[in-house]
Amino acid sequence: QVQLVETGGGLVQAGGSLRLSCAASGGTFGSYAMGWFRQAPGKEREFVAAISRSAINTYVAESVKGRFTISRDNAKNTVYLQMNSLKPEDTAVYYCAAGRVQLATISSRYDYWGQGTPVTVSS
Repeated sequence: QVQLVETGGGLVQAGGSLRLSCAASGGTFGSYAMGWFRQAPGKEREFVAAISRSAINTYVAESVKGRFTISRDNAKNTVYLQMNSLKPEDTAVYYCAAGRVQLATISSRYDYWGQGTPVTVSS
């Protein structure tokens, strides 16, 4: 059983930056592919970014490409989401997830989820 805890969310002005962290425990972190999803009020959860077990491969959604970067530190059991040039439409609760499928963009492919951290971008 893997536990995931996200931190780093908050309120930021448009154009600003935030770095989200997701700390994992209870499993072999390096054996899991990791992903970030987000859910805005009244909307479905959507894929943001994914990273392979070895961190060699990453994939980000078109809506955040060039602004968001996913990375991981297997020695620290942590995955990160660096968010730059934030826009009001990035406002959402951000979730990290762990799974066995590499670079999955569908939420059902992930087995474990954190509780989420809210991000609010003001205009």
